Amino acid sequence: MPIVPAFILRRLYLKGSLRNTLDGWQFTLRNSLGSGYANGLVPLKLDDSQEIPMNETSFESDGKTITFDQVNEDNTFGLKMNTEIVITVTGEPLPTGEHTIYFGCIVPGLGQIGFDFTDEISPGG
Repeated sequence: MPIVPAFILRRLYLKGSLRNTLDGWQFTLRNSLGSGYANGLVPLKLDDSQEIPMNETSFESDGKTITFDQVNEDNTFGLKMNTEIVITVTGEPLPTGEHTIYFGCIVPGLGQIGFDFTDEISPGG
């Protein structure tokens, strides 16, 4: 079974995009690997321990907001080539400093794939 190594998938993360929002935090994925889609997402993991509820994690697609728990075979998570997608978490903003986030998805023919990335929340941001 083919597996996509995390070091390749990590290139999807837009370095420096991790930031707090008024009601949580967000980061950006930019696809430079090739178009694809997932028919399932898994909960984000924060700092190797805290699992973020899927109904508190969302992205925008074609002008509508979709929570992670709404992704399925009929409502996929698409990542077109050379496009950006912002992942937003509703809840407490992240404390200043470095954080590690795990992002995973279920891709037809591959199963679950994922990667983690480490980035920093700067003071005031």
